[in-house]
Amino acid sequence: MTTLTTLIPPTTHTTVDGTAPAATGFPSSGGLALHDHTLYDWFARSLETHPDSPALEVLGQTYSYRYLDERAVAVAGALLRAGGGIPPERIALLASRSLTAFAGYLAGLRLGATITPLNPAYPAERNRAVWELARADVLLADEAGSVQLTGADPTGHADGGPVLLRLTDSATVELPADAAGLPPRTTGPADVAYVLFTSGSTGRPKGVPIRHGNLAPYIAHNIERFEVGPGCRVSHTFDLTFDPSVFDLFVTWGGGATLVVPRRSELLEPVRYVVERAVTHWFSVPSVVSVSSSLGKLPAGEATGLRYGIFIGEQLTDRQARLWAAAAPSARIENVYGPTELTVACTQFRLSEDVDQWPATSNGTIPIGPVYGFLDHVILGVDGFPSAEGELCVRGAQRFDGYLDPADDRGRFLAFDHESGLPAEVYQGAAPLTPQHWYRTGDRVRHEDGALVHLGRLDNQVKVRGYRIELGEIESALRANPDLADAVVLAVPGPVETELVACYTGEPLKATDVMLWLRKRVPVHMVPRRYEHLDAMPLNPNGKIDRPALAAAFTRPAPEGTR
Repeated sequence: MTTLTTLIPPTTHTTVDGTAPAATGFPSSGGLALHDHTLYDWFARSLETHPDSPALEVLGQTYSYRYLDERAVAVAGALLRAGGGIPPERIALLASRSLTAFAGYLAGLRLGATITPLNPAYPAERNRAVWELARADVLLADEAGSVQLTGADPTGHADGGPVLLRLTDSATVELPADAAGLPPRTTGPADVAYVLFTSGSTGRPKGVPIRHGNLAPYIAHNIERFEVGPGCRVSHTFDLTFDPSVFDLFVTWGGGATLVVPRRSELLEPVRYVVERAVTHWFSVPSVVSVSSSLGKLPAGEATGLRYGIFIGEQLTDRQARLWAAAAPSARIENVYGPTELTVACTQFRLSEDVDQWPATSNGTIPIGPVYGFLDHVILGVDGFPSAEGELCVRGAQRFDGYLDPADDRGRFLAFDHESGLPAEVYQGAAPLTPQHWYRTGDRVRHEDGALVHLGRLDNQVKVRGYRIELGEIESALRANPDLADAVVLAVPGPVETELVACYTGEPLKATDVMLWLRKRVPVHMVPRRYEHLDAMPLNPNGKIDRPALAAAFTRPAPEGTR
């Protein structure tokens, strides 16, 4: 097998005003306009124009676009055979950071299926709940994912559910590839590309279907803005269950660049990874900077080849941005923001190359916006009218069409007409959703010196290490423990990053025992590190648990000398 290719030196992109060029030099595949592209079309156009360029580096191997497509065709054939010759409509992908994971993702798209990624590091019970909610026809697992499938029956089904296909990377390499044996591609912009499941306040994850038409403007915009083209080498810090991974894969492949997949251990030393792997575009949550700095793994001045440092998922602090600027002095730093429901990101703020010109915001964070120019947005105050500070609401091409379970739509959308003079009305599900409805992000923002600043969540949802977490889901899991009477989970500032603190009543337990019990029920990023036993929960005058009082009691004081 010949998979190694010669890397192309990074291309030079210049414009008069220093922004990205208006085009990347790629023709549209099959005469399609960019807004009609499906996820597979983005990959296919680079396959057509740069077939022998490197598309993927993973586990010490480099694979060209031609070879990755061949393996995707081979896996697609295996998926067809597993389903008795019937193309699957919904594929659950229990795979991560392997040739099988990436070829399997493309294979599902090639067959026109909707992809639901699952994380092999998540508890088996949660993954099973997700593939059941997604109503997957086929469950495709790589070697890491197969560890969870000990209950698979001999007929090739996962616990009597979807058809099961297990593939090691060695098996994926050996599969026969017959493109002529695959059905024609008929996927269009209105079809659902993937369904991601976010943390749900009731303890049940919420499915977010994203259509190919939602993705096309996002991918086109980011290829252009970040000058992604042949020779660029893009990081892959996000798991496939986290929607920024869509940028990793399809902005990279849509631009003809190389996806450079690190081993998890490499992410503890991001500068070393960037330097040794010649990464040109870094994309991660900001907490990677804090963690690596606290470990002494963020040396200054070494990542000189990095062109862009892009951050998403949680507030980017001024301190984090300065640490990254010192580590990668030639990189442009950009802070982006967006919930899964608005297709990865919908705002962007690029810091000046002159650190002395950086804005000083009221909360010490880097601004998140403006909102993309091709989307509509409004900031609404508590009275339902436009305000300089309030909830950010967005609509437009990237807004999804509602949750997998329509019951989850209630309260998450608004009807608002600037011309009517009436306040916004919260959508309660009595009428169909339309493109005129605004999605409520639940995030509080404010205009400061012409830029949008993120002030925090309006509800009980938080971001920890970049993951969006409903504290209620953790509380629901904790309350299932027979030794606990009640539980409240707080997100409080920690010395390095936001900490989860679990306060509980009932029997006093060892923290390690609770952690091990909870680890079997929720992903590791949702497991609190601190546990506080209480005789009783404090109540406010209305008889409700006084969360502010708990937060005040269990927030660690800031170290001397910190801002």
